[in-house]
Amino acid sequence: MRRFADLLERLAFTPARNGKLRLIVDYLREAPDPDRGWGIAAITRDLKLDAVKPALLRSLATERVDAELFALSYDFVGDLAETVALIWPPAPGLPTPMPASDPSLGEVIDTLHAASRREAPQVVERLLDRLGGSERYALLKLVTGGLRVGVSARLAKQALADFGGVDVTEIEELWHGLAPPYQPLFAWLDGDGEKPVSAAAAPFRPVMLAHALGERDLDRMAPGDFVAEWKWDGIRVQAVSEAGGRRLYSRTGDDISGAFPDLVAALDFDAAIDGELLVRRPNGSIATFSDLQQRLNRKTVSAAQLRRYPAHLRAYDLLQADGRDLRPEPFETRRAALEALSARLDPGRFDLSPLLPVESWEDLARLRAAPPDPVIEGVMLKRRDSPYVPGRPKGLWFKWKRDPHVIDAVLMYAQRGHGKRSGYYSDYTFGLWTSDGSLAPVGKAYFGFTDEELEQIDRWVRANTTERFGPVRAVRAEPDHGLVLEVAFEGLARSTRHRSGVAMRFPRISRLRWDKPPGEADTLETLEALLPEPPQGLGSSRSPA
Repeated sequence: MRRFADLLERLAFTPARNGKLRLIVDYLREAPDPDRGWGIAAITRDLKLDAVKPALLRSLATERVDAELFALSYDFVGDLAETVALIWPPAPGLPTPMPASDPSLGEVIDTLHAASRREAPQVVERLLDRLGGSERYALLKLVTGGLRVGVSARLAKQALADFGGVDVTEIEELWHGLAPPYQPLFAWLDGDGEKPVSAAAAPFRPVMLAHALGERDLDRMAPGDFVAEWKWDGIRVQAVSEAGGRRLYSRTGDDISGAFPDLVAALDFDAAIDGELLVRRPNGSIATFSDLQQRLNRKTVSAAQLRRYPAHLRAYDLLQADGRDLRPEPFETRRAALEALSARLDPGRFDLSPLLPVESWEDLARLRAAPPDPVIEGVMLKRRDSPYVPGRPKGLWFKWKRDPHVIDAVLMYAQRGHGKRSGYYSDYTFGLWTSDGSLAPVGKAYFGFTDEELEQIDRWVRANTTERFGPVRAVRAEPDHGLVLEVAFEGLARSTRHRSGVAMRFPRISRLRWDKPPGEADTLETLEALLPEPPQGLGSSRSPA
């Protein structure tokens, strides 16, 4: 357990991607089976421990320490697992300090798996009493599923590939047919066994990605070599129906079928389609990303959500059809096969991303500057002869996004972060001035600034706090005293969930305006002027969000 706890701690405080990869690879070399497999399952969120909930941990902690002391500590630390790990006292009657105890990660997982919901409090309490501070923190992160150490499932798979000296696409194609603690996989990566045969029906295929279009790229490209299409503001997915299985995957290979059963039920074909997941309104128009968010990251969805936010797939590419792998074929060949397949699909759930008439780069620039739908982020360029290559190959696909919007907003609230930022106020809610002279919150951002700027903002928040709400602080936000943040964002939508009536897409802090008095920040009216016009047939009513 100590080795896994050390890995988590070092991952949380290692910002560089390559540094994190080295840490995970070293862990895979040093940890025995099944510990290394359970460690990977925890990092990839594939470890399920349903018997323990955050409320249980709070209850256990307040049985050992004063409730007010715990509340104040939680407010200061800002992370439940870290607070409990730090404040946990020895059990009455036990020696202090406790004798060293280092159960294996596999032993801890087996103990937790065997515990019923009724037995869970006693099991967790006994484990907390056996472990040191770092190991307690790792245990609590395991049971709450809150491993925020800056490692995606894709990065963990890359570490497995680096460890075994194989291509990451081999790991990705096998992944959904494997189960923790992945011992057949490790036997193959160690050189002690055969490569596992994928047991997954409807397998995931690693996606092909585009490069951002550089300033001089167009000078080296001929318009006739490329096709262009819109870049839609949804999420990239892969819809697969093969061998009796139907699955919907995110671009990183996560199975998101459970959140979109209406679309999965419509996968009535033998193929793998690459496309954009969207929400389609009854009049046929595409809803904003805020509508799609109502369906994302859910294990189940209600009948009301299915009716209100129907899932729709806009098809980009065809990877497999009727048992034939189309990925080595040129884009134009795959496109023709996709057009033939699309003609047979339910038009209420599927349509084809249209190709744009482009004879010159000037034509494309004009289209990019004035797209016909607000749910468009820019344009895509794809070489006509490009095969479907996993990863981000050079010179084949390009994305040319629209320039972001920028506003000046006033910091209103700050909340403690997680992981290496748990000691700082790093999540910021900002607002704009309304006609009555008050501030209306319009968004929240937690990235876009350097570590040095984070320390500056954190000091300012502590010195200018006016109220506390658990881990959140309200700060001074007056016309002549406050902090102005220059906020960049990709798009804007109407929202009934926000008091301001608007919701931003991908907000991030682009600059700290220490030089600007809050009274000169932008108004809500300025932001509302950027809203797209409501789709025809919807009148002026706001779309649900």
